[in-house]
Amino acid sequence: MQPILKSCCGIDVHKNMIKVSIAKGPLDSPPKFYTRTFSTMTRDLLKLKDWLTENDVEAVAMESTGVYWKPIFNILENDFQVILANPQYLKKVPGKKSDVKDCEWIASLLRCGLIPASFIPKRPIRELRELNRTRRKLVGMMSSEKNRIQKVLEDANIKLASVVSKIDGVSSMTMIQALLDKDRLSKEEITDMARGKLKSKVDQLVEALNGKVTDHHRFLLKLHLNNIAFLADQVQEIDEQIQKLMIPFQKEESLIQTIPGISKISAKAIISEIGVDMSQFPSEAHLASWAGICPGNNESAGVKKSGKIRKGNRYLKAILIEVAWAASRTKGSAFNAIYNNIAKRRGKKRALVAVGHQILIAVYRTLKTCEWSEPLRVDKKLSNANSWRDTYEEDEAALRSRLQDIGTS
Repeated sequence: MQPILKSCCGIDVHKNMIKVSIAKGPLDSPPKFYTRTFSTMTRDLLKLKDWLTENDVEAVAMESTGVYWKPIFNILENDFQVILANPQYLKKVPGKKSDVKDCEWIASLLRCGLIPASFIPKRPIRELRELNRTRRKLVGMMSSEKNRIQKVLEDANIKLASVVSKIDGVSSMTMIQALLDKDRLSKEEITDMARGKLKSKVDQLVEALNGKVTDHHRFLLKLHLNNIAFLADQVQEIDEQIQKLMIPFQKEESLIQTIPGISKISAKAIISEIGVDMSQFPSEAHLASWAGICPGNNESAGVKKSGKIRKGNRYLKAILIEVAWAASRTKGSAFNAIYNNIAKRRGKKRALVAVGHQILIAVYRTLKTCEWSEPLRVDKKLSNANSWRDTYEEDEAALRSRLQDIGTS
């Protein structure tokens, strides 16, 4: 292996301590290793930075071990080139293993340029990412609370979910709130609470709300309703903070919303995961591979084995699948044609992954060129290829006028 760095550093990361090894020496001779142990407290990490500066370290590499790499990265990112490596790329030949050998091995690989760097966005994008991921968790907690309400209602012989489509709708929540004070609701009261299409289902609602609600049920319902209200307030606060951090990226947010299926919320979530600087990814294929939304590559002896997608970025993957659901139901869009063509041959789930892949490619091209570009075609023999082309031409004209409005504003 030909070395390319005269002085570099490998770090074996743990929760309370780190092993640090500096590989230093001329490029035409084996390096000397200088190894020390530091705690993960800020004071010791500052000492680490001074030690690396004294030894003229050019680059630092470490494994992405949970969240324990973040304190080290925060201290070193402004003064050194810090390479965060996927642990699967650093596996050593099985044999004797120790913390010292691990950090020396990392330094040896880095010295020869054999460690691919993981994508770490700039701090504003990282803050956006944390907020969007927290928001997603809170929305999931709200869904869990709504499911618990449904469980309590079933236990109280209240069959509201058999009549209404959404247990958390305005009419449903009003009726549930009323059950906290009364054992039984009259037909007139239910008529006043019902809205929209539920006006025609008053008789069914009367039967569904005829149950046996006890004080125990009321206690649980009140608890879950309070939790939902609290979580809704937290989501609102996070949305306000996200909106403040998205001010520098309003143009990019508007651009990717021109892609079918992408809403305001999903646009913010996508930007928080991949950023707006597409120079971080050599090509759209690299971005799709990093996200884990493209077919796998597994071939041996000329036989192609499982092509299932890799793990990748699970947050971005979940967002893209949600967006793919919306895009696949956008009648007349190119993504709708892709979905219908693949779903009938490979199934709905594979079709959604394929649509998510095409949406990510469209996002990459849009952010890279600041122009709308046609999604890649999955099959040249699409049954509705002509309608797809006609629809795209109509969409293109509308999107170009939209881009002009964005540019002038």
